Amino acid sequence: MGLGIVLVYQVTGIINFAQGEFVMLGALGFAILRESGVPLLFAAVTAVSATVVAGLVVERLAIAPARQATHIRLIILTIGASITIQGLALLFFGTDPHFAPNFSQADPIRLGSVVVLPQYLWVVGTTAVVVVALWWFLTRTLTGRAMRAVAMNKDAARSVGISPSRMSMLAFMLAGGLGAVGGVILAPLQAPDAGIGVFLGLKGFTAAVIGGLHSPAGAVVGGLSIGVVESLASGWLPSGYKDAVTFAILFLVLLLRPHGLLRSVQEARV
Repeated sequence: MGLGIVLVYQVTGIINFAQGEFVMLGALGFAILRESGVPLLFAAVTAVSATVVAGLVVERLAIAPARQATHIRLIILTIGASITIQGLALLFFGTDPHFAPNFSQADPIRLGSVVVLPQYLWVVGTTAVVVVALWWFLTRTLTGRAMRAVAMNKDAARSVGISPSRMSMLAFMLAGGLGAVGGVILAPLQAPDAGIGVFLGLKGFTAAVIGGLHSPAGAVVGGLSIGVVESLASGWLPSGYKDAVTFAILFLVLLLRPHGLLRSVQEARV
């Protein structure tokens, strides 16, 4: 979730609050397909592909027509897109949660007094693969370098033939795919329904803010930090307070270090 938010922000300069709905679509689509007996790999590919198309539709219908608008208006449009996607999901899939089996049926792993479910290892492994693949794409491919050029300077990129509009479309498609992958590996751990998108999107935004909104690696570190803090909070406080702790961290970061905990402040004398 954090990776998708950072990617869209770097290329377009806006916060995509529809990112949580991409996660919801991936998780819900995967769980429904698995309940119908579809094999794991085919269900995952189908769910991710459909969500990539959803990212394309959001960018073309909501962002592209208002490209000359202010960033505040574009952010509001992503909120509207989030509400629309959630409403359509509720209409077509209802409010009931859906269940997906774990990727593997191995027994839980015991490390002393700590018990680790195998699905969490899938989460860690998938995250590592996605981070490496995204790094390779952004640094080793012509299209990835074009996206980085737009992120650095749109006017300069346009002057050498790079289309910021096309890069914006690609960023939303990649964000949809990243969100869907997160949803797929999350589905066995948390039975998804059509209403989980907003909540998950806020957590992804928190992870991205901790990383500074300018670093994909920072978003991953931010997400891991939130997970550690929530686990510690669950051990010391009632389980219902862990989410409050996460959003308290978001509030403090925005108040004290709005540029992120992992990004140094750069000052320039004019």
